[in-house]
Amino acid sequence: MDHAPLLEVEDLAVEFRIGGTVQRAVQGVSLSLHSGKTLGVVGESGCGKSVTSLSIMRLVPQPPGHYAGGAIRFKGRDLLKLSETEMRKLRGGEIGMIFQEPMTSLNPVYTCGAQIEESLSVHSGLSRKAARDRAVEMLDLVGLPSPRSRADDYPHQLSGGQRQRVMIALALANDPALLIADEPTTALDVTIQAQILDLMGELRERTGAAVMLVTHDLGVVAQTCDDVVVMYAGRVVERASTAALFSDPQHPYTVGLMAAVPRIGSAAGRLATIPGTVPPPWAKIGGCRFASRCPLATDHCRAEDPPLAELAPGHTVACWRAPIEAAA
Repeated sequence: MDHAPLLEVEDLAVEFRIGGTVQRAVQGVSLSLHSGKTLGVVGESGCGKSVTSLSIMRLVPQPPGHYAGGAIRFKGRDLLKLSETEMRKLRGGEIGMIFQEPMTSLNPVYTCGAQIEESLSVHSGLSRKAARDRAVEMLDLVGLPSPRSRADDYPHQLSGGQRQRVMIALALANDPALLIADEPTTALDVTIQAQILDLMGELRERTGAAVMLVTHDLGVVAQTCDDVVVMYAGRVVERASTAALFSDPQHPYTVGLMAAVPRIGSAAGRLATIPGTVPPPWAKIGGCRFASRCPLATDHCRAEDPPLAELAPGHTVACWRAPIEAAA
């Protein structure tokens, strides 16, 4: 596309200073997202996915968090340079977010309907009655039974899946230009998960919104995303279109993630795993962060961190051994 992206993250670095140590949660992350597109951000727990999404919303707590570098441009404006008042106007309005844990994101002392109504009044200027009607409509859209009565319930009166649907209704209420979804379907059964993913797709089709989907579920990525960013230990290790990533993964970590996905009809036996764990954010690593777990690692990999390099148009990878053969 030749027009400017709606969202552009450039060389983002986020640190946490705790007990005299510096923990580098995100280092040099760059990504872009155009209107009408869905970007998947994948990786194991602790790889920096959620910190990246919270950074876009400017919700990293300071202290102990600290934006150590980079830029986050939304519609051309660097969000890291905006005042908190300006950010409040964007959050819940032009930028919506579905948080991973709704019980800590919904206000326990307000009814579910009141929380949606307040957002609509602040960002869309709706009257009290119009906001109420829209709130009930949104609760109905996300599949909450008896939405008019549920609007008067408090979060603790709902199940985990119902609270997640309320969170999604709140995020979608103002038809945001950018929707950030951090593991939006983790607490939901498969049927409701499909409904929520369809609803997010409908929002994108209807309004031209951009969707950033943070997930560890490669099946969801394959079903919903146009492009994918793979993160590991706070860095982007591979970026590509969904089709290119699934047909020809080029980072050993991505290959490992693909191999670990259960497949119907595959040979009986244990699932493939990636040995070891993600290094902690305070670890000092001179070379590639994945080297200790990588079957292809060499002394060069352990000594020098590879930069993101373009292997093909739109397909970049941070690996000294690339190109590599696709996983079988």
